[in-house]
Amino acid sequence: MARFNTKATKAQPTSRVTSTGQVLRTYEGGRGRERDARSELFLLSIANFVAQQTFYESGEARDDRFAALVRRLAVEDPEWTAGLLGWLRGEGNLRTASIVGAAEYVKARLDAGATDGPSNRQVIDSVLRRPDEPGELLAYWTSRYGRAIPKPVKRGVADAVRRLYSAKSLLKYDTASKGYRFGDILNLVHASPDPDKPWQGDLFQYALDRRHHPDTAVVPKSLPVLAAHRDLMALRPAKRRRVVTGAGGAQRLADAGITWEALAGWLQGPMDKAAWEAVIPSMDAMALVRNLRNFDEAGVSDAVAAQVAARISDPAEVARSRQFPFRYLAAYQHAPSLRWSYPLEQALGHSLANVPALPGRTLVLVDRSGSMFYSRMSDRSELNRADAAAIFGTALALRAADADLVEFGTSSNGVRFRKGESVLKVLDRFGDLGGTNTTEAVRKHYKKHDRVLIVTDEQATYSYHGDPTEQVPAHVPVYTWNLAGYRAGHGPSGQGNRHVFGGLSDAAFRMVPLLEAARNTDWPWVS
Repeated sequence: MARFNTKATKAQPTSRVTSTGQVLRTYEGGRGRERDARSELFLLSIANFVAQQTFYESGEARDDRFAALVRRLAVEDPEWTAGLLGWLRGEGNLRTASIVGAAEYVKARLDAGATDGPSNRQVIDSVLRRPDEPGELLAYWTSRYGRAIPKPVKRGVADAVRRLYSAKSLLKYDTASKGYRFGDILNLVHASPDPDKPWQGDLFQYALDRRHHPDTAVVPKSLPVLAAHRDLMALRPAKRRRVVTGAGGAQRLADAGITWEALAGWLQGPMDKAAWEAVIPSMDAMALVRNLRNFDEAGVSDAVAAQVAARISDPAEVARSRQFPFRYLAAYQHAPSLRWSYPLEQALGHSLANVPALPGRTLVLVDRSGSMFYSRMSDRSELNRADAAAIFGTALALRAADADLVEFGTSSNGVRFRKGESVLKVLDRFGDLGGTNTTEAVRKHYKKHDRVLIVTDEQATYSYHGDPTEQVPAHVPVYTWNLAGYRAGHGPSGQGNRHVFGGLSDAAFRMVPLLEAARNTDWPWVS
């Protein structure tokens, strides 16, 4: 009699976030599971803004755990760790965690005398993607390890400087508020100009001159943007500057590399309607989204507002801006005008392009406990992990063939929605539900669904009924989307239809259809 080789036989897929089998306790006293070091670092990395206080961990303790894991794995598994750091700054879109991680990676390998794997220089270069980031990395290194900067760090920064430094980046990022100015960095790392950029030698020399001899620094003829900027800066008095925001002003500001932040200070007064309408054409999509309320308060015209709406809702612009989905919720909450509602809904939808249309019946549980509300996404945002969880859970439910959407805390409730409804409107129906009784929520709402997806920080309270994933039959997949990166998970992961993924974007959703097609999933930076 056939026992194994039958038509019903199906391969059991595996995923990379893996538990060790060691039992821990969550911060709320629930029965948790330890994850291996790579899994712990991955989940912590994609949820860590660095120095960010969370409900259960201080910013310092969280950062220490992150640094210790990076240093350990930089020596034990350098290729994997280097891949993680490059991916974090690239597709992961997390600047600070990747910069801190790269510095700790290099320090650990230098201390250990390790020479295998990717070079320290390559790792440093891989995490520097914006012109202000070489200064950020050097500031972190010197504040933590002193002014002696190792050669691999200098060479990696020099490689990035050649890629990133331009006339416009000098105007935007080389400001007096920075501890490391462009000239300081060039002095430290001795970057040579890129031979494919004949103007870069003049740029480097000007950056050095304006840092050390600002009164006599001469703008090179090879850099017309700097010349145009100099001419605008020379306009006196302030009322003459207002004329620049009139007819033809948009092109003149763009040619001079004037950002909206610089324009506000240069005008020495409020950003009025004319000022915003002159600078809006040269603003990127991220800056537009963050200033919608300012546009309304200044009274920009409907014609200009229509141009803004078209840009922020354009799929290519959304992809290029690489904003996290919760940024659009923040804009929606802070921009009072109804003219932005639909464009922001469209933009949010484009930012959730990876959310799959799952077949069959899906149970989506969204954690709305106190710990999810306490932890803000970053110091610059009023939004919290509860908001992010609601966005992802709602998007998944709206696209699924047949879904039940549930919010849970101490208690749990179904959340009403209609097919085709706005994600932003559904979010208004979520509440604050206190504790984290995940197990009871699963027991109450699981009704022979084809899969269960839980969006949570995994810090479940103690339950007599065991971990949440045990409430679902073993043949039914349970996916936990971790939004916090704490050490203990609320259940096993990596195999047996129990999988954990995480992050602050929709990219993690790609795992679900792969796993259900019985394909093993690898780390996102491994092709």
